Amino acid sequence: MWDLSFNLQALGIEAGTLVMFAMLVGLLLTGMPLAFVTLLVALIFALGWFGPMAIPLITSRVYSFVMNFVFVSVPMFVLMAAILDRSGIARDLFDAMKLFAGRVRGSVAIQTVFVSVILAAMSGIIGGEIVLLGLLALPQMLRLGYDRSLAIGVVCAGGSLGTMIPPSIVLIIYGLTANVSIGALFTASFLPGFMLAMFYCAYILARAYLTPGAVPDVDPTPVPREEKLRLLKGLALPMLVVVMVLGSIYGGIASVTEASAIGVGGVILSTILRGEFSYSLLRGAAMQTLATVGMIVWIGIGATAIVGVYNLMGGVDFVSELITGISDNPTVIVLVMMAILFFLGAFLDWVGIALLTMPIFVPIITDLGMDPVWFGVLFCMNMQVSFLSPPFGPAAFYLKSVAPPDISLGVIFRSLLPFICLQILAVALLIMFPGITGR
Repeated sequence: MWDLSFNLQALGIEAGTLVMFAMLVGLLLTGMPLAFVTLLVALIFALGWFGPMAIPLITSRVYSFVMNFVFVSVPMFVLMAAILDRSGIARDLFDAMKLFAGRVRGSVAIQTVFVSVILAAMSGIIGGEIVLLGLLALPQMLRLGYDRSLAIGVVCAGGSLGTMIPPSIVLIIYGLTANVSIGALFTASFLPGFMLAMFYCAYILARAYLTPGAVPDVDPTPVPREEKLRLLKGLALPMLVVVMVLGSIYGGIASVTEASAIGVGGVILSTILRGEFSYSLLRGAAMQTLATVGMIVWIGIGATAIVGVYNLMGGVDFVSELITGISDNPTVIVLVMMAILFFLGAFLDWVGIALLTMPIFVPIITDLGMDPVWFGVLFCMNMQVSFLSPPFGPAAFYLKSVAPPDISLGVIFRSLLPFICLQILAVALLIMFPGITGR
């Protein structure tokens, strides 16, 4: 073992970094899950660089990550989304929103974006939203004669807004990793998230009025008063849940963890009032929550272990010096970080990206005198792109699971290109005008 330790240390931090990166990429290409890849590489380098005495240091770091009390909010928000998946709340919400966009060209597409914002504010989970909208909005837009690319892009991009709109799980994981206030992240991300939604609406309107045949003509038939009242009822419960969750956080009544429990209670109460609550609904939601949170926790354990080992090796200081040595201009350094995140986002899950890179990037941002809360919002906006970008953009695969058979992954990815451009524009605006976050 000591010979192995000597040999790995003899590589030096530069060559050691390359070997670690090559080992990560090589194991990922075998199809091994990211969590197990990072754990295995962490174990190899801990033993090979320091010897067996390094193992307790790694386990203590992992323990401190898992025992963070705020982490309790993650399964709560996932459970909220899982219950929403199985109830009719989202369907009634979608129907109700046509009251506000019914007389505008492209109304169903705009309606889909607003529903996405409300669903994001209820749970902060992305995959479930895209599947729901793929089942509710996509068939309706295709049936009415919307341009197929526009309809696909709206569903995927709108469904991914859960990354930015509080209570975003991405913001929570960033806050845990960067050790910054999650409440401050929620406050700072709301306006940028809404700004991105407005970009989508502006693009829809531009297509509607400038591209002939992109959207159908407006239906001139007025909605009867009785129908309006029925539809408005579908808006009441979702808005109540949003007010309960975000209102309790912003009002200082509850912490993020407590608000997540309030949200679960609100969604369960909504299903009871609607007559949809059952043991099978709760059991199915609980099993989905266990699977999702188990994945997040295992990725977190692996990423925490490998970053801990790399930090002990002196790798974090090495990468920091490498990045800060690129330029004396802080904006250039931020752009380099964004480029790295864009690249990683095409291949890795956002959980792994956050836990692998933020322990390195956030100290650099702090040393440069920049606000880590602003950078957290910038990171989440960047992750918007990763959800849509090929070859592994998860939004495309979520939609493909419920889309008609004639819609291929290639068609979906091509449809997402204009929305990826809008997301990159939003990232650029956040870099140029940090005040958008209110910081």
